[in-house]
Order: sequence, then structure tokens, then C-alpha cells
Amino acid sequence: MAALKAADKDSRYAFIEFDVQYSKDRRIVVYHDNRMLRLDGSLSAIGNSTFAELSEITGGQIAAYDEVIGILKKKLNIEIKSRGDNQEDERLVDEIMADIQARKRTNDVLISSISSDVIRYVNRKYPDIATGQVFWLTSSTYLHFDSLTKKLYEDVSATRADYLLLHAANLHNIDDLLEFKPRGKTIVFWDFGDTMYIVHKDSSDRLWGDSGMRNFINYVRFKLASAFRRFTPQSKSMPPSLGPAEGR
Repeated sequence: MAALKAADKDSRYAFIEFDVQYSKDRRIVVYHDNRMLRLDGSLSAIGNSTFAELSEITGGQIAAYDEVIGILKKKLNIEIKSRGDNQEDERLVDEIMADIQARKRTNDVLISSISSDVIRYVNRKYPDIATGQVFWLTSSTYLHFDSLTKKLYEDVSATRADYLLLHAANLHNIDDLLEFKPRGKTIVFWDFGDTMYIVHKDSSDRLWGDSGMRNFINYVRFKLASAFRRFTPQSKSMPPSLGPAEGR
């Protein structure tokens, strides 16, 4: 909760990303991992533990979706953490979407997932909300063949995702990604840190819910900020095609 509140107040970040999944008693939990091992030293799985048990394991630090959604004002990237059960995934999507629609926040929410089935379902049932398909390592990450990059875009077109959320390792293939990118498909790079970057190739590449004017203002802000940071190690490592930094 403290991290989410801090990100919401931090002017460096334009949106907040978090993962959602069910606890054993069907509470929607804001948590990335399937198990509590990495952060809390417990082998307990989120889906096999009640929310009360998860709260006890984390010393009350774990957050539930219904506790955070009402306090976050920035745009949101809500990732559906798929466990491979299509019925459960669809139920989770439906519950999240019912809440988002009731709050009238459809324009400032992106629904993302590593599961192509989830993205297909969202686009079929909720065509008005932006979607993002998450990729870590693909065949085109290190084998920079035109055909493999085109195949990546074909896969995204099949799910009708608006955004490709690519791990930063795919920056090795940035030239092909830019050359073959279809208009209306926006690239976002992420790693396991606290920042994501949206690539601006054309005017269709913008943060979900933003107007063209707002997108232009963000772009100018990023260019000005980059001018002040251009001698830092971080800015030297960033390719010039990257647009405004968007956080999570």
C-alpha cells in the first residue's frame, strides 16, 4: 500500500502498474508472484491461501484490489496474473471490469496479461478498453530476423492488443521493432525496476486515454528532462527512440 500511494504522488510517473490474482477465498489480491517465497519466505501460494492468511504472512502489508483502487488517481495498468485456468481468468477480468466501469474509469485503465487468451477475451467482451500483451523473451529477442519480428506483430494482431509490453532485453531488436511496427500498436519496454518507457514512432503512440495534445506535451516534457540528464549513465543507455518515461 505504501508503494502504491508513493507512486500515485510521484510526479515522475504517469501511471501505476500492478498485478491482480485471486486468493483462496476469492479476494482479489494485488501481488506479483504466485507464491510468498521471494518477499516473505513462505512457500504458500496466493491461490491456496485466504486473504487473512496472506495478511498474517506479510505482517499486514499485502494489499487487496478493493483497498487500493479507490485511492489511486493516476492511470492504471492492471495486469491479470493468469494461472492457466481460462474460467478463473475470465471471472477475474469480469470482476475487475465491472468495478472499473462502475467507477467510470474505462479511459484511464489498461488491462494487460502475458496470456493471449486473456487479451482475446478482454477485446472480445470489452472492446472499448485498451489492452496490452506482455512478452518477456521471444524468438526475435536475440535472433533479429525480419520474419521473427513480423511474426511477433502477427501474434499481437491476432489478440488485438493495443500495446506490446516487451522486456528490456528486446531493445537489442529495436531497429526491426520500429521498422515493422504497425500504426496503432504501441511498444512499451519494461524491466524489473520501477519504470516503463513508451516508444514514440508516430502520433498513434501515446498513453492510453491521452489526447494528441496531451501526448505532445508529454513528449516535450521528456525531451526537456532528457536534455538535463543526457550526461548521466542512465540516459546514455537509453535509445533515442524512447519517449516519455512512464512509471509503475
